[in-house]
Amino acid sequence: MRARGRRDQVRDEHRWLRRLTVLAAGLLLLLLGTAAPASAHAALRETDPADGTVLKSAPRHVTLTFTESVGLLTDSLRVYDPENHRIRTGEADHAPGRSDTARVSLPARLGTGTYTVAWRVVSADSHPVSGALTFSVGKRTATTTSVLPDRTENPATTSLFNIARYVSYLAVALLLGTAVFVAYCRPPARGHLRVPALAAWWTLSASTVALFLLRAPYEEGTPPTRALALSSLTHTATTRPGELLLTRLALLILAGGCALSLRRRRRRIPRRAALTTAAILSVALALTWAASEHASAGLQVPLAITSATLHLLAMAAWLGGLTALLLTLRRTAPDPAALPARTVIRFSRLAFASVTVLVATGVYQSWRGLGSWQALTDTSYGRILLAKLAAVTLLLAAASRSRRWTARLASPAPAPHHDRVPEPAGGPPLPPEPAPAPAPAPSHRHLRRSVLAEMATGVLVLVLTTLLTSTLPGRAAAEAAQSPASTTTGIPAASVTTVPFDVGTPGGHGEVQITLDPGRVGANAVQAVVYGPDGGLSSVPELRITLTLADRRIGPLDSKVTDRGGYWAADSFDVPMPGTWTMKVTVRVSEVDQVTVAKTVRVVR
Repeated sequence: MRARGRRDQVRDEHRWLRRLTVLAAGLLLLLLGTAAPASAHAALRETDPADGTVLKSAPRHVTLTFTESVGLLTDSLRVYDPENHRIRTGEADHAPGRSDTARVSLPARLGTGTYTVAWRVVSADSHPVSGALTFSVGKRTATTTSVLPDRTENPATTSLFNIARYVSYLAVALLLGTAVFVAYCRPPARGHLRVPALAAWWTLSASTVALFLLRAPYEEGTPPTRALALSSLTHTATTRPGELLLTRLALLILAGGCALSLRRRRRRIPRRAALTTAAILSVALALTWAASEHASAGLQVPLAITSATLHLLAMAAWLGGLTALLLTLRRTAPDPAALPARTVIRFSRLAFASVTVLVATGVYQSWRGLGSWQALTDTSYGRILLAKLAAVTLLLAAASRSRRWTARLASPAPAPHHDRVPEPAGGPPLPPEPAPAPAPAPSHRHLRRSVLAEMATGVLVLVLTTLLTSTLPGRAAAEAAQSPASTTTGIPAASVTTVPFDVGTPGGHGEVQITLDPGRVGANAVQAVVYGPDGGLSSVPELRITLTLADRRIGPLDSKVTDRGGYWAADSFDVPMPGTWTMKVTVRVSEVDQVTVAKTVRVVR
């Protein structure tokens, strides 16, 4: 009965392990698939012509300067005239000797009006970033161009790319962690680890191929159907991210070919040579991530790439090794003696070394990403980082509990004690009573539970890490705030606010696009364009725009915009102080139908 109860308990633990694995995988894929597009480090530093400026004569070039080097696409810079017709320009290229500057030549003659420049480049950390700006020749005019940054992302492509990217992280963790567990911890039986290792190799290979195919559509914001286009494949193969993906695939093929050749020939090579080869392949594999992610851009790039490589290897050794240990404990559950204590003790040492590396590199990467203590609470990156630190604390607590059970396994078991049976009178001594069957060691059972909790917390840490990689770092946010243009929305220095309205009558709805230039304290120019239900320009008999700063009891300040024939404008409107102002827009569409809509607008110094 006792043995049956132990088997039922082990079976229940296995059932809960499978459920937890399926739930964690589903949660991870859901979060990755619906995550926002990753924000890059590149910030638009300045433009020539400057955004919103009115020029006396047409410029010969449009030049954009970023905070770091950027890669160009086939149509990185697109210029539209006031009628929303794309202008035929030269091919976008870098300024001589300036990899952080993109420029495009313009036709010799441009007509009077407002022109829109839509741009999309790939930052040094491999993430695409996009935006738009305007300039006018002669005078400002209403423009029907609708080139919004959120339309430059294809949701299907971005979701597929993110899923493939983070599935590759899981696969490399399982592949390298299993290899390290076998090489260093030396479990007596290794056959049960061959299946997860092969599954990780195939998953990593497939996700690498998927990333290569989706790279061009991801950069260009096109549908996934463009993945197999010859031009897309050729372009990806000539970029640094594409070259790193091909290198990763070559390393996987090399590692798989070596393992298969040795298995077929049944040849044994010296242990030192095998470990050296495996270490070189592992470091090279980890470098294909570090050299293409955030560590490859910004300050202290060599040190950052080294830190990111060590961070990835330590993460793989810990989380992948935990998976291998859990599978080994599951296999030896019926017979705990089949798992030597030295295997668990070795993994405990490996986990401690991995945690040390993770903490050291994590502190450096956090400092590099935050830039200031204030960013820890004032930015999304900092708040997610705090959540990750809390999860890491739980993970360390679970790891500490596992080490305590490991220490119990390391302590020698007491020798079995048999009571001496007295010799009966008149006969030989009776044989000793047989000892009861040994129960499974409590330390093995508790260690399985502790490792399971450690794995679950590790999945949570990995989920928060993926969210961090898709969030603009605090240091980059500060750089963007100091730049004349914003990188997160693509909206340049001028404040642009879109206010929808509906007077409740047929055809009486639309939106007003209001530009406050430069959107700072002092004199500002105000331009407002009214769009009708069909998205085209609409003429209204009256438009009124006011600003109110309630907490300072200022306002309402009337902008006094006037009809300029197609759009409404005020050449000079003074905003006395910074803050979050309430903008009220009154739109009258007929003699009796009008509506007032309020929206907040931020004014800076």
